[in-house]
Amino acid sequence: MDALLSPKKEKAPLVLFSCESHSQLSKNLISISKGSVVPGDITWGCFEDEFPNLMINDVQSIRSKNSIILLDFLDLKKIFAQLSAIYAIPRYFVKSLTIVLPYFPTGTMERIDEEGQIATAMTLARLLSATPPTTFGPPRIIIYDIHALQERFYFGDSVVPILSTAIPTFIRKLRASHKNEQIAIAFPDEGAWKRFHKQFESFNLIICTKVRDGDKRIVSVGEGNEYCKDRHVFIVDDLVKTGGTLIECNKALRNFGAKHVSAFVTHAVFPKRSWERFTKAPADQRFENFYITNSCPTTVAEINDQSPFHVLDLAEDLLDLLTSHRH
Repeated sequence: MDALLSPKKEKAPLVLFSCESHSQLSKNLISISKGSVVPGDITWGCFEDEFPNLMINDVQSIRSKNSIILLDFLDLKKIFAQLSAIYAIPRYFVKSLTIVLPYFPTGTMERIDEEGQIATAMTLARLLSATPPTTFGPPRIIIYDIHALQERFYFGDSVVPILSTAIPTFIRKLRASHKNEQIAIAFPDEGAWKRFHKQFESFNLIICTKVRDGDKRIVSVGEGNEYCKDRHVFIVDDLVKTGGTLIECNKALRNFGAKHVSAFVTHAVFPKRSWERFTKAPADQRFENFYITNSCPTTVAEINDQSPFHVLDLAEDLLDLLTSHRH
């Protein structure tokens, strides 16, 4: 009876550390958490030789706490500092550690096609797998839309990979902003279809095919081409780099009568400002909307909401993941 009458014990807030580039996502997450996530503090400094000079401030306060660290590995120069931080945090007796790496940057180099190639996805997984255990057990690693699902097996048993997806966030945007339109979903290749089609079962689906002729990329519309005509077609993929495939898909879909063509990718990598191909595209190649997430914050800052780009915030989905997996 006494136990029934005693007040329910409140769960301690999650302590969130963040690399500098993910400061905005960190602020968004803390803002919507209503106190269930509080900021931790790391000083990301450098010595004169540019090697990291790091400090976990007020480090005793994280003892026996559930901790999170939000990472961005897109900038090679910042990876060593962030690895140093995740290796250090468990040694201060945190209860648990959840590593959030929204974009796994070596994911496209996940297999070896000939002797001598190096699968750098495995290398990065090994580096993350070296994170020390916490008092509760192995650290967890949250990754959004990793390029190949089998990469989960590259991680050692000392960490627990949690492979999530931003597709539900995109579908909510579709239903909120495009509910009165005739919509079809297109995939740029069979790989994207295999990965994502089950999440779009209520939509008409189109599968494009991609073949290479030397340096040329030839894209055509295969199955579902009848769903192009007079519709707003959204091309869906996990990531974009130069954007060449998406541009060719746009042309192919328009040839089959698509009224508008838009795109959604979780990870807007866009090396060497290749996103400018979309902001400066001629009218007949323009994308109506190009939805991305804030998984690659440096790119988001560069684009700065220029048309046709719109950024979907991962904070709400990430908060659900963190609170549902908390100890």
